[in-house]
Amino acid sequence: QAQLVESGGGAVQAGGSLRLSCVASGRTFSTYAMGWFRQSPGKDREFVGSIVWSGAYTYYADSVKGRFTISRDNAKNTVFLQMNNLKPEDTAVYYCVAAAAYRRGAYYTRESQYDYWGPGTQVTVSS
Repeated sequence: QAQLVESGGGAVQAGGSLRLSCVASGRTFSTYAMGWFRQSPGKDREFVGSIVWSGAYTYYADSVKGRFTISRDNAKNTVFLQMNNLKPEDTAVYYCVAAAAYRRGAYYTRESQYDYWGPGTQVTVSS
């Protein structure tokens, strides 16, 4: 099974940018889809973005569309989240996730559709 480790979090001013990375140490067949969730204190985890193995399909939460871009480098077993024009409401712990198998009709926007979770990386955006 896959082991996921995030990096790239930090503190930035509103309007700034960060690029998160997540490396999967397991076999690539165990990461058919990868994505990102985030969680702020006192709130439920929410979907941020996802991408399938081929990169042909990507999905984003409405709150980040046009600002965040998800991509992956399968040769390096890595998924990225480029975050531009950051806002204070983007402050959260960001979690990398991976789905081990294809799910027919899935958009990979639900927690239940993923099998593996990273430990998270903190992103703090100051106003």
